[in-house]
Amino acid sequence: MIVADTDVLIDFLAGRDPGAERVALELDRGLLRTTVVTRFELLSGARNPSQESTIRQVLAAIPTLPLDEQAADLAAQIQRNLQRAGEPIGMADSLIAGIVLSHGATLLTRNRRHFARVSGLRLAEFPS
Repeated sequence: MIVADTDVLIDFLAGRDPGAERVALELDRGLLRTTVVTRFELLSGARNPSQESTIRQVLAAIPTLPLDEQAADLAAQIQRNLQRAGEPIGMADSLIAGIVLSHGATLLTRNRRHFARVSGLRLAEFPS
């Protein structure tokens, strides 16, 4: 299972590669998911009703993984560990990482700088 982060879904909506290409590939394979956090970020960033409608159409095609107790507990541990190490990634990214880890999935993101800090989190590669 591949979980799309907010940045690559924004790329897909804008038709910007390499994110758009990889999202399209995973959509075709039927393996793509996203998180409730990414859903929130995309919808809250909609600038007008037309953009919101487009975002909702894309989200309708991608199952959304919830923030349940296991994911929340993992996210809290990630947040604490990274804060103690002086390398915080922010609450939203900690929540996304917790959800992805709790599902044993791989994260598709361009934000490798943040997510590479999360122990055990697999990051998807982009086509070269």
